Amino acid sequence: MSAMLHTEFALLQPVPTVPAPEVSIVVPMFNEAECLPELVERVEQALLASGRSFELIAVDDGSRDGSPALLRTLAQDRPWLRPVCLARNYGQSCALQAGFDRVRGHYVVTLDADLQNDPLDIPALLDRLDAEPELDMLSGWRRQRQDKALSRRLPSLLANRLISRSTGLVLHDYGCALKAYRRPIVDRIRLYGELHRFLPLLAHDAGARIAEVPVRHHARTKGQSKYGIDRTFRVVLDLVLVLFFLRYRQRPLHAFGGLGLWLATPGAAILAWLFALKLAGESIGGRPLLLTGVMLVLVGLQLVVAGLIGEVMMRIYYERGGGRQYHLREP
Repeated sequence: MSAMLHTEFALLQPVPTVPAPEVSIVVPMFNEAECLPELVERVEQALLASGRSFELIAVDDGSRDGSPALLRTLAQDRPWLRPVCLARNYGQSCALQAGFDRVRGHYVVTLDADLQNDPLDIPALLDRLDAEPELDMLSGWRRQRQDKALSRRLPSLLANRLISRSTGLVLHDYGCALKAYRRPIVDRIRLYGELHRFLPLLAHDAGARIAEVPVRHHARTKGQSKYGIDRTFRVVLDLVLVLFFLRYRQRPLHAFGGLGLWLATPGAAILAWLFALKLAGESIGGRPLLLTGVMLVLVGLQLVVAGLIGEVMMRIYYERGGGRQYHLREP
């Protein structure tokens, strides 16, 4: 009987909870075992010196170089280190999202695991967010980037200019992994595919006020880069997706239907002209223009129908609670 009373009393006791840290640092990694010990040490030095409580969420994206075991070893005497090991290699966007899903801090900081970003820059970013409450996100700018000019810096320069001109959000360095956010902005972002390259755009769409800050950048001394010049072409395709998502997410009919009308209108005009010729007694059956007009009208109508289907899907998504059409800001 006494044992039962003791058990019931224990169940009534509040479960102790670990207080949430002030800062959550998210680091996605893939085959970076050589860099891990020094990365953890640098983050520890930078954050302990700042006096802020913190957690380091190290997301291993299916590494095959022993990184998961090394993370578990490093975490044994570091309660602020939280390893997250994905079942396989999903890509950097999924790894970042896995980290975002687990953050507990008031501020969220991201950086790469290759030691090219300097953790010593983190306290300065946090201090600026403290000093300027009107800012929601700080994006790093590798002004003196220590990478190869032809294979890394030139493609990045072209991509940054293309993204800035296409979207209106002008930044010098979209690809810098070192960024600092207020927690509500991170909670509003969902990453899919390879959208991690466009985090400032997604944050801006979620209502973030963004500033760019020069940060230090070091040459890679350990491990190997996982990126090549081929990613420049993928950026163009992802940019098309992001532009569509940002501009027409809630009105797909304007995108598909608009293009459909642009195609169907000249097609209808061609068919009307050919019909008038037919009424005048001319033969139109062998004219290539007839086939052109029919194809333009058919493709235009298909695009309009695709836009209508998109509208129906969008309404079902929002009305079923799949997401919010808007975000609020503190007055």
